[in-house]
Amino acid sequence: MQQIWHKEYPAGVATDVDVSQYGSLVDLLEESFSKYRNDKAYVLMDKFLTYGELDEKSAAMGAYLQSLGLERGDRVAIMLPNVLQYPVACAAILRAGFIVVNVNPLYTERELEHQLNDSGAKAIIILENFATVLQQVVARTPVKHTIVASIGEMLGFPKGAIVNFVLRNIKKAVPGYSLPGSVKFKDALAKGAGKTLQKAQLSGDDVAVLQYTGGTTGLSKGATLLHSTLIAALLASEQWLKPGLQRKPIEGQMTFICALPLYHVFAFVSCSLLATKAGGLCVLIPNPRDLDASIKEMAKYRFHIMPAVNTLFNGLAAHPEFAKLDFSQLRISNGGGMAVTKAVAERWLEITGCAICEGYGLTETSSGITCNPTNTDAFTGTVGLPMPGVHVKMVDDDGNEVPIGERGEIAIKGPQVMRDYWQQPEASEAAFTKDGFFLSGDIGIMEPNGYARIVDRKKDMIIVSGFNVFPNELEDVAGSCPGVLECACVGVPDEKSGEAIKLFVVKSDPNLSEADVRAYCTEHLTGYKKPKYIEFRDEFPKTNVGKILRRELRDEAAA
Repeated sequence: MQQIWHKEYPAGVATDVDVSQYGSLVDLLEESFSKYRNDKAYVLMDKFLTYGELDEKSAAMGAYLQSLGLERGDRVAIMLPNVLQYPVACAAILRAGFIVVNVNPLYTERELEHQLNDSGAKAIIILENFATVLQQVVARTPVKHTIVASIGEMLGFPKGAIVNFVLRNIKKAVPGYSLPGSVKFKDALAKGAGKTLQKAQLSGDDVAVLQYTGGTTGLSKGATLLHSTLIAALLASEQWLKPGLQRKPIEGQMTFICALPLYHVFAFVSCSLLATKAGGLCVLIPNPRDLDASIKEMAKYRFHIMPAVNTLFNGLAAHPEFAKLDFSQLRISNGGGMAVTKAVAERWLEITGCAICEGYGLTETSSGITCNPTNTDAFTGTVGLPMPGVHVKMVDDDGNEVPIGERGEIAIKGPQVMRDYWQQPEASEAAFTKDGFFLSGDIGIMEPNGYARIVDRKKDMIIVSGFNVFPNELEDVAGSCPGVLECACVGVPDEKSGEAIKLFVVKSDPNLSEADVRAYCTEHLTGYKKPKYIEFRDEFPKTNVGKILRRELRDEAAA
């Protein structure tokens, strides 16, 4: 199909990217370390890390890792939230010629054991708060070297000592653990400082990161992301930001609010890599669920870019203190990870004056592959246009392209797409069409102007008496009902219709009744799309990024 979306691109945005700009991510990192040496790169709890310090510390950690006898291409796991050690560890692993394995710090023993074994990680850098989980499984994994970090150790004295004391002794946030032979992060830095980092000869075809799928659809698989893959994602995102950033002059250093976890590919590209390329500052928010603390931290900065998921936009917009922040410099609010609902988008725009530009991407596509123009002033209800270098088409179950305007599975081709699933040839083969398009598992529609619309996950579709019901549509309607804070719907078995719709609701108004929700849905939805069952909840099960886990709700409803 002709790439019809290019004619809709904002002025000045390139239609393709040149990944040969950088031989590897290490070239990009070292360019920024030199270019922005004295500028601030990351900040946590008022402690800044400059690009020069990031250079020195990552070189020391990289040299230490090399001294352990690890070989080029070995995997090193990072099990850290948004703390200052994350960018140091990540740069160190890449510069030393190893492969980053991003691990969700909230993983259970079963999930951690699976990922360490599947990746073959020989070393792990972990926050002490989660070390007890590693203790239970480490003997059954290939891990031979453990580096344990503490939140306070990079915050300086006396703040660091106080933070560690409070976390360990008052909040009891660090369960006891025993990891014989483990080394403290700061000691590894000290040992590496006396050594020379042997620069790895890397190319774009080398593996940079194993990024594991969220597991919302079963056992997580490692998406193999090459250096060139992530460079392509970064350069496409950089192009896409241009119109939004050019609307008004930027004052001060480009500042990113990094509330999404850096171990997730969305934040890794949209905060860490983009900020590094631009010489920007990443404000690290270690726990975005603590809205009070997050808003207090955000209040210290005049920030320009904020990527988030719908649940975080919603939570912030509903918080009474959020509207008091200074949004005069906010240029881009980038929504992804899940559908942005109209009600949340309108509230966000009303408070901040900066419309959410919704995008779409997957772990397997190194984050965003479609996005609304960043100079948008309205909520479109679409996920925007395919980004530079990306080709998107909708296909039927046989892999044939469907006509414009018809539903099909979203198939994606471009340099941002993963090489394969790590050491899973059968799953890799099943994930791609014969002509090399990645099958997303999401159902979408391509509109005549090239804008893409997600209608849902292939497996989330509910079939009521032969009619297809796509949960996103119902959730968008129910989410606009006054008194509804969040909602999610699933299909449950039904004798008469095959499946029936069950709607779960979290209230913002305690007086909201089931009758109120039913009346609203009746007004806005055709008969077969209306929920048969409505259940009120205090909260929803969510992934680490804040995406509602429909699978868990479906399993509970079925049980």
